[in-house]
Amino acid sequence: MRVTIAGAGAVGRSIAGELLENGHEVLLIDKAPKAISVEGVPQAEWLLADACEIASLDEAGMQRCNVVIAATGDDKVNLVVSLLAKTEYGVPRVVARVNDPRNEWLFNEAWGVDVAVSTPRLMSALVEEAVSVGDLVRLMRFSQGEANLVELTLPPEAPLSGSRCGDVAWPRDTALVTIIRGNKVIAPQPDDVLQSGDELLFVAAPEREEELEALLSVPR
Repeated sequence: MRVTIAGAGAVGRSIAGELLENGHEVLLIDKAPKAISVEGVPQAEWLLADACEIASLDEAGMQRCNVVIAATGDDKVNLVVSLLAKTEYGVPRVVARVNDPRNEWLFNEAWGVDVAVSTPRLMSALVEEAVSVGDLVRLMRFSQGEANLVELTLPPEAPLSGSRCGDVAWPRDTALVTIIRGNKVIAPQPDDVLQSGDELLFVAAPEREEELEALLSVPR
């Protein structure tokens, strides 16, 4: 898979390193000469250019990319890069970093964003996830599909403890995608039985979150 990352700061370089380790091709773009740190990620391709300019994206071969990640520290730049990637080059997957949570509402399909990642929101969500049992925690928003990645740790005495996944009438527009049990990651099958303490990850429509939480939690 070919991935272009706009923004070669600490965030961009870190993402690039992870993707390269997983066998992907990565191009890092930044307009600041001091950000071009080839020795930091030597396996990546590098381009000194402004990712908000069509000529730069042409030079980057954006039309050949499977994924574009807008990872600069400027929300305006990330929105422009996302919009150009989607509308001018038809990139299948666009992921954008949200620096200011107040701008999160802008990072949607209208701006070409498939997945918006707000670092402050994600950090607070991970704190909630670590201390919350029986409460639904929103981890990530998928803009194009109008869906969220949400987590709930099944509390003791939850009505669904002991139920087979295939027997549960999950809310509409909701999918159980992963069960984390201790140090095991389980791809849920109809015969898998839910247990107290299971960390359940769902992709769900926002309007179904309240219904999902009510189904999984202990009645108060």
